[in-house]
Amino acid sequence: MINQEYKGAEEEASLLKVKEKDAKYPAKIPGSDERVTWRNLPHKQQLLLLALCRLSNPLTNGCLIPYIYYLVKSIASTPNDPSSEHLIPQYTGFLIAAFPLGQMATSMLWGRLSDSYGRKPIIIFGLAVSVVSNIAFGFSRTIAALMFWRVLAGMVNGNLGVMRTMTAEIVKERKYQTRAFLVQPLMFNSGRVAALAIGGCLADPVKNIQWLFGPKGILNVAGNFEGVAWMLKYPYALPALFNGITLGIVLLFAFLGLKESLPAKEDRFDPGLLIGKYLTRFLKIHILRKYSTFYTPVQIEDPDVVIDDAPIPSNCLRPIPSSQPHSPRPTFRKMWTRHLLITLFSFFLLPLHNSTFTHLFPVYLCMPTFPNPHPSLFHFAGGLGLASPSVGLYLAAFGVCGILLQLFIFPHVQQRIGTLGCLRLANCVFPVVYLFAPYLSLLAERRFAKWPAMGGVLFMQVMARTTAIPSSVVLLNEAAPAKNVLGTVHGAGNMVNAMASACGPIIGGILLALGRKVGVVGVVWWGWLFLVSVMAGVWSWGVMGMREDGEEEVQETGREKGKEEGC
Repeated sequence: MINQEYKGAEEEASLLKVKEKDAKYPAKIPGSDERVTWRNLPHKQQLLLLALCRLSNPLTNGCLIPYIYYLVKSIASTPNDPSSEHLIPQYTGFLIAAFPLGQMATSMLWGRLSDSYGRKPIIIFGLAVSVVSNIAFGFSRTIAALMFWRVLAGMVNGNLGVMRTMTAEIVKERKYQTRAFLVQPLMFNSGRVAALAIGGCLADPVKNIQWLFGPKGILNVAGNFEGVAWMLKYPYALPALFNGITLGIVLLFAFLGLKESLPAKEDRFDPGLLIGKYLTRFLKIHILRKYSTFYTPVQIEDPDVVIDDAPIPSNCLRPIPSSQPHSPRPTFRKMWTRHLLITLFSFFLLPLHNSTFTHLFPVYLCMPTFPNPHPSLFHFAGGLGLASPSVGLYLAAFGVCGILLQLFIFPHVQQRIGTLGCLRLANCVFPVVYLFAPYLSLLAERRFAKWPAMGGVLFMQVMARTTAIPSSVVLLNEAAPAKNVLGTVHGAGNMVNAMASACGPIIGGILLALGRKVGVVGVVWWGWLFLVSVMAGVWSWGVMGMREDGEEEVQETGREKGKEEGC
């Protein structure tokens, strides 16, 4: 879900200029006319490790989405109080909002700390606490405990801005940055797809996976007549354990392989890289020699590849710092330019409606159906009554569509109409989705009509957010007044993103509960999602891209940028 993952505009003189040359990051790839592709994207290994760290957010949020309705119902529903059933959407809204509330509280803090102490320590600490908070969440059985662990997970995941800053520091050439900034959203969507499917299928395993955990299940070694005992007590712990184990593996990879990108801290000794180098050498020498008859050690000039028994030189662990002097950092007050504030407000509006949809739609799909014998244009109620495995698998299938769109469609669209053009195009689609989504309630009893209708709504929303999120991130990166405040800028972006991601589900949950009570399920769709998405569209078309003199800035397409940079 949350996903999660937000993200032209006027460029400031000191940001990402192609004329700036750094000995460590060459300004051109061999062949000045070489086309920018995924294959020639530089520093792919570091971008991949950074993208793996990004999995913390979709796993923490995505696994929860398919079963959150049933989780809250199992804790908060009171059989003797019929009104408690109507409060479930409201409770789910607060539970979803707890995570971005934690992010909002710490996003600026992580950005400032990373500008002073480095990017990698912030990311490693966030992953370590995420492992603990995910596992503890699965074994919590009160709303208060669930809220606590969600807030804590959100606080340590406020480092999303740090990851975006590292992307800009790892890939400095502007012609590569469109694709470089897509790597994390691609991993986010991939993780979200897996989390939705796994969360939906692993929730309440005694019921949903009876052949493994049920009364006659293979893993019911104790012979409990109802199923595996601890899973009966904690029916939603298995998805949380999956999250914890996965993030633990990511933490290990990041510790061993991720390099510091803050220029002032690049030459700092890193014990994780040292251990990683020795492990790489051990695997190359002992494992490959043992299982490959024809293995012959070959000396390679790449200093990162160690295949002999010589000690690891220190310069492999401590990159040579740039000889260019660092420009002074703008003061905290002067960095908030008009252009940056305009971009930040757009960055706020996108998750305000997108995160609400991400939370509401699965809850809406799980809500019980309602007969609606005499519906009017606006007066009808009920959900679609789907089970959590169906919801998880269906949402995951359309998550795959988002990945394919990001891989094969978005770069070409961005090249033709520019980054701001992509954002504007997406903002034209969102209102249409929110206008027609609640009418799915009228198709709840029509088996052959509701699935294609649900698919149409989901596809349009996924297509729009797949285009809008990376566009907003690139625009925010370009709006920073200087490179040495990128951590603070992306921290501010993550803070407003988290604020919107918290406010949206809370307001949406309250409105959904109200609509369910009065019999008008469309209250939240028309009275909140539609209005906010229209506001976002008006802002992107009417305000963004305007110079201070009122003239619209001409948006460079990828092709024009390529000519300017000589590619």
